[in-house]
Amino acid sequence: MHLVYAIATYLLFVIGLPFLLTHPKLRHGIPQRLGLYKRALGRGRGSPRIWLHGASAGDLLSLQPMMAELKARMPGCCVIVSTMTNSGLAMARKKLEGLADVVVYAPYDLPGATRRAVRALEPDLLVLEYTEIWPNLIRSAHKAGVRIALTNGRFNPENLSRYRALFLAVGNPLRRIDCFLMRSDEEAERVLALGAAPDRVWVTGNTKFDALVLDAAEGGKAEALRAEMGLDAGAPVFMAGSTHEGEEELILEAYRKLLARHPRLQLVVAPRYVERSGRIMALAAEAGLSVRLRSGGAAAGHAQVTVLDTIGELAAAYGLATLVFVGGSFVTRGGQNVLEPAAQGRPVLFGPHMENFKDSVQVLQGRGGIQVATPEKLLKVADELLSRPDQLQELGVLARRSVGAIRGASARNVDHMLSILPRGKVAAA
Repeated sequence: MHLVYAIATYLLFVIGLPFLLTHPKLRHGIPQRLGLYKRALGRGRGSPRIWLHGASAGDLLSLQPMMAELKARMPGCCVIVSTMTNSGLAMARKKLEGLADVVVYAPYDLPGATRRAVRALEPDLLVLEYTEIWPNLIRSAHKAGVRIALTNGRFNPENLSRYRALFLAVGNPLRRIDCFLMRSDEEAERVLALGAAPDRVWVTGNTKFDALVLDAAEGGKAEALRAEMGLDAGAPVFMAGSTHEGEEELILEAYRKLLARHPRLQLVVAPRYVERSGRIMALAAEAGLSVRLRSGGAAAGHAQVTVLDTIGELAAAYGLATLVFVGGSFVTRGGQNVLEPAAQGRPVLFGPHMENFKDSVQVLQGRGGIQVATPEKLLKVADELLSRPDQLQELGVLARRSVGAIRGASARNVDHMLSILPRGKVAAA
């Protein structure tokens, strides 16, 4: 059955090659994506060798506290990090220095590419995240004797029938995974229903909560960033983070109306995809607002609207905010990370579409987070909160406490990961 999947992946690869070679997020690192890593290994020595894969920059940040935990317990280990996107690679090289010994693009899920990748990277443990179930990679790692773990495990209940159909057609890759570290009891039940062995499934929580607390503990970033962004120290800041197409118009309109009652209010817009920054600049100008790019630095001067067009600064930028709205929630994208600003002690507003972050909503709603059904409701709630600084402060403290209360998944995950490593590898570290 796996042969069918292997042939299909090669056919799809040939058909999709023009897209892969031209897509701005996927066209770089082709040799590595084909499993050719010789030049990338650099200082990748040490034992045991632990390969952690996160598809994007945000996914890798969720793994960051687990890397710190691994390095603390096994100083001699080699941590290998792979990702699929250019932004993920850039972020890893910038923010994971000292934790990741090797940073590479993930191989295409082709039999040859994954075999070469496993042979070159020589992992003792492969750690996949969320739903990164790649049958060829899992098969290649398993055949090479590599232990495999899934962390922050989640499976969309709407897609269970598709997973079953795929596994029936190509063989169930879950049978080759040694340890399932799931985010919740519901996720554990889903992976069991898909065929995972009961004695390999554990509920440990979500490591992204640990990453948020770590970010909140980092000092000094916010004030340095404030100066770079030309924001007035004494003026309130309304920040819209991780916005998507169709949301910036709503935010800019709400901001224009808020200015009538809060004339010193400054707006920071951080689009989910920084390549959209030019479009947001144009929208702000059309609305009659002065606008600047963060990348212009302090020399760009002051403006009513600042567009955060850099990668890796969003968490620190949230520390500048008086009130935060998190995007992806007024459009049908399933929301974005509402706990990141909460960890900075900021009250958080978010729209009705939070399907991909239900666990985060459960943590935050009523505890420093407010869900607003419409842009009109957003305007009303924002106006009320900005008029009551004491309530803003109380909500911010409550939000930070809510995030701090859900720590610990990284340490629990590492406990389980060490338990499946060969004893000689753990002892050597």
